[in-house]
Amino acid sequence: MRVMDAAFDPAYGEAWSTAQLLTLFALPSARVAIAWDGERACGFSAARMAGPESELLLLAVDPAYRGRGIGRRLMTDWQAWAAEQGAEDYFLEMRADNDAVRLYASAGFSECGRRAAYYRGQDGVMRDAITMRRSGSSDTSG
Repeated sequence: MRVMDAAFDPAYGEAWSTAQLLTLFALPSARVAIAWDGERACGFSAARMAGPESELLLLAVDPAYRGRGIGRRLMTDWQAWAAEQGAEDYFLEMRADNDAVRLYASAGFSECGRRAAYYRGQDGVMRDAITMRRSGSSDTSG
């Protein structure tokens, strides 16, 4: 939860609660991977399988560790795990104005859907959500 709290700006309400994470942990089709710097967790990813598709539910890197390739390594790890589970396609959804869009695009993801005014920030501003997809036949090395 420390990484969750550090990584997600509370203005957007994107961080998950402990109860939401515990529910995820109970799903046999879900996986959480943690990136470590010695004894300190510095990032994590949460994903699930749904038939031949895998969805990245969360990707978080502690701001103090950003710019070191941790997010990219977590994405590569997610896709390798999902491929072992039979994934043919990879999906994620995010706030359209999230800076992470550059990371996802550089990893071969492209926008495949948009929900207008889907997210409401604590500032009351409505923001679009974008869905991004990457074919499983693409190289996962990033």
